[in-house]
Amino acid sequence: MYLTRFRINTGRPDARRLLDSPHRLHGAVNMAFPDPPARDGAGPRVLWRLDEAPGGRVDLLISSPDRPDLTHLVEQAGWPRLEQEGWTTFAYGEFLDALAEGDIWSFRLTANPVHHIRRKQDPLGAPTKRAAHVTPRHQIRWLLKQQERCGFSVLRRPVEEVFPPAPAHEDGPDPRNGGPDEEPDEFARWVHDLVVHNRAPVRFTKLSRSGGGQRSAEAASERSDVRFTRATFDGRLRITDLAAFRRTLVQGLGKAKAYGCGLMTLAPGTETPRS
Repeated sequence: MYLTRFRINTGRPDARRLLDSPHRLHGAVNMAFPDPPARDGAGPRVLWRLDEAPGGRVDLLISSPDRPDLTHLVEQAGWPRLEQEGWTTFAYGEFLDALAEGDIWSFRLTANPVHHIRRKQDPLGAPTKRAAHVTPRHQIRWLLKQQERCGFSVLRRPVEEVFPPAPAHEDGPDPRNGGPDEEPDEFARWVHDLVVHNRAPVRFTKLSRSGGGQRSAEAASERSDVRFTRATFDGRLRITDLAAFRRTLVQGLGKAKAYGCGLMTLAPGTETPRS
């Protein structure tokens, strides 16, 4: 396994076109490997994510079973005239082997939080439909429901450390409670060491192509509209099931993995863990 970081030159028109289309960026990532990446779910797969930093910097992160060659991305969306290679690749497998149950890590995950619904007007027995979670509360609850299956537990913090109680002389409900009709721990953001940000709907057109890489007149009219919701989670976790957690890191978490969702990355925890 390998983990690669590539800095995107956002000043270049071709780079901006890639950033505007997860479908194009998905294709560019796949071109980094001589053989098509596996997508059968039985083993490690190629995952990628865009990270934005203060100052406008944008990094492309790629987790992959094979070492990628991003020469084409340097030419299209990097700095091709610099002497440096343009990307950095780490031996991710060694890092995965060193993980242990009970370890505490800070994490980042960009994911596609969804649930399945059946509308009232649907006939009895009709299949459910996938729908996006769009509020921070439901997106956080979605992630918390994945914990046990994915081999980790999001750490908790005392409510007072996140949101101090209101002074006694102030009127109105305690804002820590998330509302006058809710229990104090109802809103997960107040008790779990977890925040959600960069919440945004994603929409793009996927265009069919004919064989040989040439676009036929018929295929040119075959467009599919792709829509999903994306959110980024930052928090701290404890590894509870090592095998399941490693599987989560190399296979991804949730849907829309081809379009920049599902990749969880870790960094050393900097605070005393609280559970």
